[in-house]
Amino acid sequence: MRISVIQMNQGSDKQANLDQARRLIEGALAADRPDLVSLPETWTNLGGGREAREAAAELLPEPGGSGGPAYEFLRSVAVANGITVHGGSMIERGPEKLFNTTVVFDGTGAEIARYRKIHLFDITGPDGTGYRESALYGGGDRLVTCQVGDVTLGLTICYDMRFSEQYMALRRLGADVIFVPSNFTLQTGKDHWEVMLRTRAIESQCWIAAAASWGGYDERGATRFVYGHSLVADPWGHVVAKASDGQGWATARIDPAVTARVRRDMPVLEHRQARRLAL
Repeated sequence: MRISVIQMNQGSDKQANLDQARRLIEGALAADRPDLVSLPETWTNLGGGREAREAAAELLPEPGGSGGPAYEFLRSVAVANGITVHGGSMIERGPEKLFNTTVVFDGTGAEIARYRKIHLFDITGPDGTGYRESALYGGGDRLVTCQVGDVTLGLTICYDMRFSEQYMALRRLGADVIFVPSNFTLQTGKDHWEVMLRTRAIESQCWIAAAASWGGYDERGATRFVYGHSLVADPWGHVVAKASDGQGWATARIDPAVTARVRRDMPVLEHRQARRLAL
């Protein structure tokens, strides 16, 4: 399986974001012929405040139903190219709050997974900037995996990566590749992004595929920056593909033989003493 992680510089104009995603996916397909493409977190909107997020939100359909423009765009890319599309995350309209939600489509256009971000980004950054995701979004309450051929995909979103127990739980559910679509802040990203993703790969012995947003965006008159550096890491923690600054993508081949060898030679899942130590 070949995976391309798409790196966008999205803003608050939803249609412009859809057009940018289409162009980048088409470029990755032409250059690298991936079997699966993955987009960043909230790729249909970044910035513009509450009103822009509300405007970008879509009511996700019941299985087999028709969705909004972004949902149907993802499905159309999957069908037109016969590939799996991991839709990063999009803004889902809920009954009371929004949700930060991943959807995955197979090559027939069937939705095979839906995951709502569990850990919400309520922090104060190093420069004093506050982020309060829970003011607008509700949190998910279940782990999600899905099957693509012989490969099991585990789903997470951005801030989830700081909670290692979620990744070990996905490994126990059979995950081979764990996705981490992100809008990682520049200040935390330069210090934490790669080291944490590599750590999640090493401890879970899973491939990590992290499509990220890059560059500046406007948030109610102030410019904020996200780090980018989309990457794929193997189960030994090596970064095997990484995007540079700017819009683009990175592509890597997921080799099941590497996964099997790492897990055979260092069987950490079998060695874990968490239950005995009540951890």
